[in-house]
Amino acid sequence: MPKDTLALLHTSPLHVPVFDALRDEDHPGLWLRHFVDEDLLSRAREEGPEAVRDEVRAALDRAVAEGARAVLCTCSTLGAVAESEGAGAGPAVPVLRLDRPMAAEAVAVGPRVVVVAALESTLGPTVALVEEEARRAGRPVTVRTLLADGAWARFESGDTAGYVGEVAAAVDTAGHADVIVLAQASMAPAARLTTTPVPVLSSPRLGLAAAARAALGTDRTDDVDGTDSAGGMPSTARA
Repeated sequence: MPKDTLALLHTSPLHVPVFDALRDEDHPGLWLRHFVDEDLLSRAREEGPEAVRDEVRAALDRAVAEGARAVLCTCSTLGAVAESEGAGAGPAVPVLRLDRPMAAEAVAVGPRVVVVAALESTLGPTVALVEEEARRAGRPVTVRTLLADGAWARFESGDTAGYVGEVAAAVDTAGHADVIVLAQASMAPAARLTTTPVPVLSSPRLGLAAAARAALGTDRTDDVDGTDSAGGMPSTARA
């Protein structure tokens, strides 16, 4: 694995091209290595995130063993588990959760936060994260939740347009709020379809930026070319 590589832990292969595109737009010198394990989310939904802690730890260990300089968990349901496992392993290779920068920005916008999710299992972890960031910032916050019923079934069937439309429709029913948070990375395109005047935040761009800084180091001034010695692009691994 090339130096300055950021590993991403996904629970859907659909996230791979999304983050590759964001990398190309915002961080063209950054190498990405994708690890995809759909079973992690399936088990976490049925048994809770703690049920897959060992598997998450194994995925993180694999990424580090293969040379990652930082690891980004893109699944909001598993973000807290990944982050805590990374903290337990020490600071040598940072493990970040994608949605933390979004939560911090939401708290900065205002005290009335609405968390919108397509999966019920994501609501609790995201609410806890927003409240944690509010405590960290010393700001009051009131968090409401909104579940986009039926949207996830569209996502699982491959109807991405229908999924995004359902999420956008749910966001527009959020009512009074200072900011609306899209809890899952897959929901990000819905922000462009909403009609609400309330700011709508999504996690992919903010989270990738934070992880890129961690992978490259805050004092880095030289560029990397984003290809390997044979001219190939960063690869994808399916755990």
